[in-house]
Amino acid sequence: MTIRAAVKGIGHYLPERVMENEEFTKRIDTSDEWIRTRTGIERRHIVAEGQTTADIGARAARAALADAGMTIDDIDAIIVATSTPDFTFPSAATMMQAELGMQRGFAFDVQAVCAGFVYALTNADGLIRTGQANRVLVIGAETFSRLMDWDDRSTSVLFGDGAGAVVLAAEDGDRGILGADLNSDGRYRDLLYADGGTSTGSIGVLRMQGREVFRHAVEKLATTAHTALGRAGLTAADVDWIVPHQANLRIISATAAKMGLPMEKVVVTVQDHGNTSAASIPLALSVGKQRGQIKPGDVVVTEAIGGGLAWGAVVIRL
Repeated sequence: MTIRAAVKGIGHYLPERVMENEEFTKRIDTSDEWIRTRTGIERRHIVAEGQTTADIGARAARAALADAGMTIDDIDAIIVATSTPDFTFPSAATMMQAELGMQRGFAFDVQAVCAGFVYALTNADGLIRTGQANRVLVIGAETFSRLMDWDDRSTSVLFGDGAGAVVLAAEDGDRGILGADLNSDGRYRDLLYADGGTSTGSIGVLRMQGREVFRHAVEKLATTAHTALGRAGLTAADVDWIVPHQANLRIISATAAKMGLPMEKVVVTVQDHGNTSAASIPLALSVGKQRGQIKPGDVVVTEAIGGGLAWGAVVIRL
């Protein structure tokens, strides 16, 4: 008997406010064409005043639970991937636990920035395989708009807010998480970081060396995806869909090419969401399912890289 962490439900939530590229031209020296050609981004969603990471994460969780035909009472654990929690502590996960009405089990956060969701999936897989939990709600939720320097055209145009979630359950069979690969290298921490925290006494804003991040991203993402496939006993030829971190269309395209896969096998949502960090993969999974692209039985590769640098990939048969 082989127990795997099978995906039983997928859902997402996007804030109502849509910010088109044109809005930036009123504040900084940029244009819709400049943003599109360099990033592929056309618009992004921004949280409303008073709307929190815990709020949007709970909304995505409810959508995933509904898709799974479950209630919160069926869940043993919640793992939240986020770099924008509402407070230093308690964790965003325990806040979502309370919001969802879950009064048992356990909840905790994972912080690996844009790679957070693949880290969270891998943690959930471990919990299920070792019998610590039978059903785990994995959420990626971010309010990156609150970390932006809105006068920095190299970063402010890239990010958006949103949340996505999946329900994983122990299942005997060939569906579920088949392989994973996680990596980090703290020597590159200055390439992508927020310049706030307990050492500064402020939340800070996001800082990035975009060219260097791009250089690392393509090589590391293709390598980690192939490693995860190898651990699953598969190759790129077995892949039905890549569901990548949605940071930049050029990174997505270059990574697919390096893996030897056509863009027709890539779920792309960056044009509508921008970079939603740890939320981008579950958002893309949910949208891909709604579009009818992703179907039961498909082999999906998710991969992401973020500040740390931290990167990784997970292979799933849906």
